[in-house]
Amino acid sequence: MANSTLTKKRSTAYGSTVALKAAMAITGAILVLYLIAHMYGNLKIFSGQEAFDGYAHSLRELGYPLLPYEGFLWIARIVLLASILIHIYAVVVLWRRNHRARTARYQVTKRVQRSYSSYTMRYGGILIALFVVFHILHLTTNNIAPGGRSDSPYERMVNGFQPEFWFVTLFYLASVVAVGLHLRHGIWSAVTTLGGNKAGRQGKLNALATAIALIVAVGFAIPPLAVTFGLVS
Repeated sequence: MANSTLTKKRSTAYGSTVALKAAMAITGAILVLYLIAHMYGNLKIFSGQEAFDGYAHSLRELGYPLLPYEGFLWIARIVLLASILIHIYAVVVLWRRNHRARTARYQVTKRVQRSYSSYTMRYGGILIALFVVFHILHLTTNNIAPGGRSDSPYERMVNGFQPEFWFVTLFYLASVVAVGLHLRHGIWSAVTTLGGNKAGRQGKLNALATAIALIVAVGFAIPPLAVTFGLVS
């Protein structure tokens, strides 16, 4: 009986709003760090094909021979997948709880106070999820190959964003904007959840969230635009 009660309490604690918000904040931080690292790698396209392909290949050998070939990449993929699933689960559960608890009056009074970024979190998240699937099939697994397939990551990038495939570039840019808006609101929410949004810090927190969102969004937008406009070929 005691074990059953203890298990129930632990289950309740893990499923509490505070625990879910903390999980969302921590997994969000992992994803932000990954985005920054990935953005840095994408910008190497301006160093030329040899440098870009060399960077992509070096990721497969990272940690070798301590780790197997591509071992680091698989660890990173597992961590990222787990973070995404936990993040989505926490978002869905918290949204359902808020939806059930919200009264008609609450909706009217609070809707004015919510930022544009928070309005786009749900639909922006769907767009980002679709983009991630497309991005993997396009630039990682090479299943979708506008402009032609290639074993070279550099050539896949250049082929995929040629002017005749403007719709691919447009979809990429729309997704990048969604990522920026998601980051802007997500960073603010995460820091608030972890206790960093104290009196007198709101302005600095807003500036930090906006700066990181802009850096990531612009950093991801530059390579495809450079290819589309002929700056990288």
